[in-house]
Amino acid sequence: MISQLRPALVMTGAFTVLLGLGYPLAMTGVAQVAMPGQADGSLVERNGTVVGSALIGQSFTRPEYLHSRPTATDPAYNAGASTGSNLGPSSAALLAQVRDRAAGQGPAPVPSGMATASGSGLDPHITLDAALRQVDRIAAARGVPGAAVQGAILGAATGPAFGFVGEPIVNVLGANLALDAAGG
Repeated sequence: MISQLRPALVMTGAFTVLLGLGYPLAMTGVAQVAMPGQADGSLVERNGTVVGSALIGQSFTRPEYLHSRPTATDPAYNAGASTGSNLGPSSAALLAQVRDRAAGQGPAPVPSGMATASGSGLDPHITLDAALRQVDRIAAARGVPGAAVQGAILGAATGPAFGFVGEPIVNVLGANLALDAAGG
């Protein structure tokens, strides 16, 4: 019995160390060498201080900033509670949420991304249309021409994936940092 149990325990221990410790450490090392910025969470710094991540959305509510997409997490934009709302398309609660969010966005039509939360609840991007819809508010709050705000937003925009999948998007944190850098 012990002659059969010993090899099983040795193999269990060896594979636990190999796959539970060795493999994760090796992958972390490869990631740190090959792409250190992404391996550390794509952190964004301003003046030597981390102000956020390019991959996780934040709440921006001041009028001089581009506003993020609604979040499904509670409290808002809590990365530890990343989740969708789990409300189905026929849910009365979802319909009420979307109507409330859309009502706060001004006259119709409201881009869907400004009235609905993303699947993760932490989307760092909004569509270019949703960003451009906010130009007048941002320009008025900053006391700058709308063209300057539009230029900063367009500079932070990226085209559709592979040139044809999806639509142009804007990283909200990146655009807000560009707006701050442009002054106003």
